[in-house]
Amino acid sequence: MQYRRFGKTEMRLSVFTLGLMRYQRDDPEESASVVRRAVELGINHLETARAYTRSEELLGYALKSLDRRQVYITTKVTPRATYDEFMNAFDASMRALDIDVLDNLDIHGINNDRKFRWALDEKQTWRAVRKLLDSGAVRHVGFSTHGKTPVLLKTINTQMFESINLHYTWFYPVHEPVIARAAELDMGVFIISPNEKGGMLFKPTERLRKASGPFHPMTLNQRWLLSDPRVHTLSLGVATAAELDPHMIVADDVSPLRQEEREILDRWATTYRDRLGTDFCTLCQKCLPCPQFIDIPEILRLRQMAVAFEMTEYGRFRYNLLNGSDEWFHGHTGDHCTECGDCLPRCPEKLEIPRLLFDGHDRLKTGIGRRLWG
Repeated sequence: MQYRRFGKTEMRLSVFTLGLMRYQRDDPEESASVVRRAVELGINHLETARAYTRSEELLGYALKSLDRRQVYITTKVTPRATYDEFMNAFDASMRALDIDVLDNLDIHGINNDRKFRWALDEKQTWRAVRKLLDSGAVRHVGFSTHGKTPVLLKTINTQMFESINLHYTWFYPVHEPVIARAAELDMGVFIISPNEKGGMLFKPTERLRKASGPFHPMTLNQRWLLSDPRVHTLSLGVATAAELDPHMIVADDVSPLRQEEREILDRWATTYRDRLGTDFCTLCQKCLPCPQFIDIPEILRLRQMAVAFEMTEYGRFRYNLLNGSDEWFHGHTGDHCTECGDCLPRCPEKLEIPRLLFDGHDRLKTGIGRRLWG
């Protein structure tokens, strides 16, 4: 297992983090076995959240059989409208975890301007955060986000956070400016769910598997991330101890990409271009904002993955979570397009965006989606 300095926190974290959203079982001992196995493999960062139902409680049980000094713990608490609400939620987390000091507190879900204001309110959430830092109850503070690039940049540019927890993978490169700015500010960078939310890469389609040979797509995506020194740790959201083992092939390899790996990634890019032709979207985001609040680049990205690599199951998983909100999933589905043409002059590729939105909807819409938590 390799370890990297987590930015200005100075914590040396394993390049894999055990994300504890999915590991919950009725038997606490069974859940604890996942944590113990992760620690045996060298993982020293455990991440949970107040919102993950029993996750904090089960982690607290597992910690009783570990040397607390072996691990760093992150939990996440959403920003609240009042100081007392935030402190009550934090206290509930600490009781569930049964610890006195939290290594890292992430403000959970700075996904939009409203949550940005709540998080940084000096009389409410941020007042609570300052108190926790000053008292020593929390050692470091970062934030997690499912937001769009402008909100992320605005948040990190406050320079009030030591780390960021975000989505960023080969198939979702739109936050590269955020990664670059975080590096300039010496922030820890933690990548959320690169395997599942990054494309269900743990069960690749046959087309993606063939385009990736001799590598596994999941491994190649992890190598792409960890070959970048600006990225410090990747989440593994496993449900069982056995699911940890396939990732260990990458755990000790953070070297620059080798020639063969670069060639396979070039093959991925070529497959995209060849299969999509003149419909290929570069995800530049210049089409935004949409008057109908449609996240055009995200819908085109999901459509492209389905067309180029037959990743329709993943596309449907993400697409059916669109409900017009600006929280964890942003915007309306593609059928809300009015063909107003507002986006068309701004598209460098001159894409027929309305046609692609409707086609994406026809391919991907199956019903109402459900988040894995909450």
